[in-house]
Amino acid sequence: MSAVFRKGATALITGGASGIGLATAQSCYAHGMNVVLLDKNQEALSAAAAQMPSSSGNAISTYDIDVSARDVWKTVQQDVLAKYPAGIDFLMLNAGASFKPAQGKTPWQDPEYFEKTLTTNTLGYTNGLAAFIDSVTSAKDKPRAIVLTGSKQGITNPPGNPAYNASKSAVKTIAEQLSWDLYNNNPNITVHLLVPGWTYTGLMAGYFTSKPDGAWTSEQVVEFMNKKIANGKFYIICPDNEVTEETDRKRIVWATGDLVHDRPPLSRWRADWKEKAAKGIEAIEIGN
Repeated sequence: MSAVFRKGATALITGGASGIGLATAQSCYAHGMNVVLLDKNQEALSAAAAQMPSSSGNAISTYDIDVSARDVWKTVQQDVLAKYPAGIDFLMLNAGASFKPAQGKTPWQDPEYFEKTLTTNTLGYTNGLAAFIDSVTSAKDKPRAIVLTGSKQGITNPPGNPAYNASKSAVKTIAEQLSWDLYNNNPNITVHLLVPGWTYTGLMAGYFTSKPDGAWTSEQVVEFMNKKIANGKFYIICPDNEVTEETDRKRIVWATGDLVHDRPPLSRWRADWKEKAAKGIEAIEIGN
C-alpha cells in the first residue's frame, strides 16, 4: 500500500456512498483513516456511515451534496477544513452520472442532456478541486494523492453517449494538467486517473440482477488502484474478466491512430472499417 493510506490521515471521496467510491472509503477506513463521504443519496450515505462507525481512531463525516452546485461546495469546504485543519491527504473525485436525452430527442437536439452531464461529470470535479486543492497542498512533507475517476469511454470514445464521453475525456485532460502543475512544486502529491473496466456497481444493477461473469467488483477495482498508486502510476487502466490490460492498450493505440493515420473518426465501429480495425488491433504489438 502507498504511504498515503495511513492511520490518522484523512480521505475525502465524492460519490462515496456506493460502488467504487464506497469500496475506496472502506479501504481507507480499514487503514485507520478519517473518511469524509460526499454523495447526493442521503439514504445511501447513512447506510455507508453505519458500516464505518466513528471511533477514537478515525472519524466518519457525511455530506449530502450535488457536486455540480458550487455554493454547496463552499459550505462543505468550511465544515471539513474546520474538522481537519491538517488538510486532506487523499482526495478522490469520483461522483458521476449518465443521463439520456429527453424522450423523442437525439443527443444533438437536447442541450440539457449535455448540460446535466458536463456539470456533474466534469464541473463536479473542478468544483471539488477548487474547494480542496489548497487543503491537499498545504503540507509539503506528507505523502498525499488525488484520484480522478475517468472512463474508457473518454479515451476510446465509442459511439452512443457523446455527452458522457466528452465529460470523461475532459476529466482525463484535467487530471493530466493537474499532475503537471503539481509535479514541480508539490512532489509529495501524486495524481492518478482511475479508469475502471466493466464494473458491477449500483448503476449496473439497474441492468443486471446479479454480477455478470465478465464484470469486476468495486473491491477488485480498488485493490488494483491501490497497487498502481503504490507504484506511482498516473494512468490506472483497469481490466475486467473479459478485457485484458493488453487489449485495452491495443484499442487505445488504434483509437489514437485514427488521428495519426488520417482515418475517419471512430473507425473501429464503422461498417466499412470494422474488419480492418479488428485485424489491425490484433496485429498491434505492445512493448513493456
